[in-house]
Amino acid sequence: MKVMVIVKATRSSEAGEMPSRELLTAMGNFNEQLVKAGIMLDGAGLQPSSRGARVHFRGTGRTVIDGPFAETKELIAGFWIWRVDSLHEAIEWVKRCPNPMAEESDIEIRPLFEAEDFGESFSPELREQEAAVRAATLGLHALRFENHGELLVAGSNQSYTYENRSQIPSQWERFMAQIAQLPGLRPEFQYGICWNVQKGTGFDYLTGVEVSDDGQLSPGFTSIRLPASRYAVFPVAGHVSDIPNTIERIWNNWAPDCGLAIAHTPCFERYTPAFDPHTGTGGMEIWIPLRS
Repeated sequence: MKVMVIVKATRSSEAGEMPSRELLTAMGNFNEQLVKAGIMLDGAGLQPSSRGARVHFRGTGRTVIDGPFAETKELIAGFWIWRVDSLHEAIEWVKRCPNPMAEESDIEIRPLFEAEDFGESFSPELREQEAAVRAATLGLHALRFENHGELLVAGSNQSYTYENRSQIPSQWERFMAQIAQLPGLRPEFQYGICWNVQKGTGFDYLTGVEVSDDGQLSPGFTSIRLPASRYAVFPVAGHVSDIPNTIERIWNNWAPDCGLAIAHTPCFERYTPAFDPHTGTGGMEIWIPLRS
């Protein structure tokens, strides 16, 4: 679960009093502990309300109200976003936090809504819309969703560790030279399939093309049959060398909070006819399978 941990404002924070070096050091050490524990996603302190504003809504009318605001105890002086296993875990972490103020203060913990909290009102279309917005905020622009039938891909397979995955381009070079020797084979798309993933250890990577049966390509090639599925499709706008970083952003930043269920089948790269192997740009996509 994700929670917002809210540092409530006090008289000193609203007066703009800056924290002491000792407090800054203590809070810095606490933040380091949060990062090492893998629960901190974001956090920041807020300027006093005298430097802010409010917009009041009444029907179609909008009224801007400049700070400061009188109700100090209801204001926010800072926040964290944490990913924790339970509210109890968040409480235990807050109890370890240095007092963020020079006087008595309060820190409030509020769980964030998850997609499941909205029930049937949060339709599949709305979930995908929200997931696309989430992708755009992470710099993963132009996400689209597609249904794809069963896909049989055959080609050259190789095992990698996370340390030697930089050798994948060499595998592509060898594979493209191989298929160039096969008469009559002019595939529209090429696929790079990441599969047989061993968490923290490595994975298999297949460079291949779509075939109609397992025997269509040369002996010694490996084939993978992917079931029909709905996919989240991420275009890669930069250079082919950007693909590993894009995949990491998808899995580490987008997938955990996208509100969609990821299927336990391989994801893949697809290279369309717009891909230019000489410049390493254009026509690259990453396909992530979704569970219905």
